[in-house]
Amino acid sequence: MEKDDVWDLVHAERAALIQDLAGLDDDRWREPSLCEGWTVHDVVAHLVDTARTTRLGFVVALARARFDFDRQNALGVERERGETPQETLRRLRGAAPRTSTPPAPLVSRLVEEIVHGEDIRRPLGLTRAYPQRAVVAALRLQTRTPVSIGGAKELVDRVRLTATDADLTIGTGPEAVGPALGLLLAVSGRRVALDDLKGSGVKALAEQA
Repeated sequence: MEKDDVWDLVHAERAALIQDLAGLDDDRWREPSLCEGWTVHDVVAHLVDTARTTRLGFVVALARARFDFDRQNALGVERERGETPQETLRRLRGAAPRTSTPPAPLVSRLVEEIVHGEDIRRPLGLTRAYPQRAVVAALRLQTRTPVSIGGAKELVDRVRLTATDADLTIGTGPEAVGPALGLLLAVSGRRVALDDLKGSGVKALAEQA
């Protein structure tokens, strides 16, 4: 996928999420997200932080967090979380057009927007029809990324993922079958997506989630 294509898809996802968030009452921002320990408001603040992150800024922030990724993320949420949901939403609007990125494959920005988009939408009962090529690209990257940094590379050595809505099969072993979005969320540790999948490989996904 070309660089401009990735950014077009990322910007479209940010715009779609902003539109969904704009219609929410403030109390809904306090709902628990799919990210353990984070509310919807926290995940939005994280998306502001990652949208603003540059390669150099990432390295500096990681050093300040004593090279603890979880601490780095927590500090980013604390920094970008406004006093009110509307303030955080304004920050997301301001950051949405950016094309800065941490030192990671560019397609990781699609993983970020889609997975965290679902972290927010699913608890709120919201749905989105994500562009299929964006979901497939994100899933391919996740299955090439080591588990130690949030991916599922080792997992697909023992599970075969087969998408029912795309020409896509990845991995070896017992099969987990379902929509590409469900597979992406499952390999990203979101247990709620296991209900979207079938096959003997779902057990292995459940153990990893």
